Amino acid sequence: MDSPVKDAALVAVPEAAAVGAESPGPGRGPAGHRFGPVALVVAGGLSVQFGSAVAVLLMPRAGALGVVTLRLLLAATVLLIVCRPKVRGYGRADWGTIVAFGAAMAGMNILFYQAVDRIPLGAAVTLEVLGPLILSVVASRRLVNLLWAGLALGGLVLLGGGGFDRLDPLGAAFALAAGAMWATYIVFSARTGRRFPQADGLALAMAFAAVLSLPFGIVEAGDKLLVPSTIGLGLVVALMSSVLPYTLELLALRRLPAPTFAILMSLEPAIAAAAGFLVLSQALSVLDALAIALVIGASMGAVRTQVRAAA
Repeated sequence: MDSPVKDAALVAVPEAAAVGAESPGPGRGPAGHRFGPVALVVAGGLSVQFGSAVAVLLMPRAGALGVVTLRLLLAATVLLIVCRPKVRGYGRADWGTIVAFGAAMAGMNILFYQAVDRIPLGAAVTLEVLGPLILSVVASRRLVNLLWAGLALGGLVLLGGGGFDRLDPLGAAFALAAGAMWATYIVFSARTGRRFPQADGLALAMAFAAVLSLPFGIVEAGDKLLVPSTIGLGLVVALMSSVLPYTLELLALRRLPAPTFAILMSLEPAIAAAAGFLVLSQALSVLDALAIALVIGASMGAVRTQVRAAA
């Protein structure tokens, strides 16, 4: 998440399912018609994680908070120009949803970029996914979910090398906190999709998130945010990590059954690890790969268990 995205759908299955119920489309038809929304989610995952890798390259120039500000500010500018959202005709509840969505977006990005400034990208995303996964397992009363909790815990232990002595503890804490915000992001993304047409709600929420992050970016980076080359890289990050993936996810949540969405999102730690290796030369050890595989397996298992329980 950094995105956009994500396994917090485990927590938000009822919300996203409601979107699908109100917006029947290709995602509700035969399996062959689901390729479209599935492709949207996968493309969004690739975009956001490789965008995050580019953001790590930008951090020496503007700092983690400066990168967040550039990402959100430029993404909001692009979305407001493209969408030209209307601001009249909405009630207090609609604007409350926008405020909550924007706050979750800002918090998720600030916390996540603090994490990737301290620990490898693949590890950060894996820990981020653990937050909503553990919350989902704890909230469930089914005994089988103890298995998924055990798998996730095993992945956590392996990722920490037995004691997190090779991972910055503060970076790990930021990643876990970002996971909690990830869950909130998914809930209000689904609500925004119901209340606002097209990507209008996303554009408005992104603008609010940018306003929230601006003071932090100015304090950390100052006039470095105005360097043309930094702005150029920031625009790349904004398009890859915010505009494209958030839009794709918003559209996918309208057309794709929530359990399928959640399973696809659980693959993001693997995508992040690949992006970290290809862009940042952050090689994975065998234990790292096994840890990521355990967390992905736990995520998929938890989703399927919830689906069967609901059925």
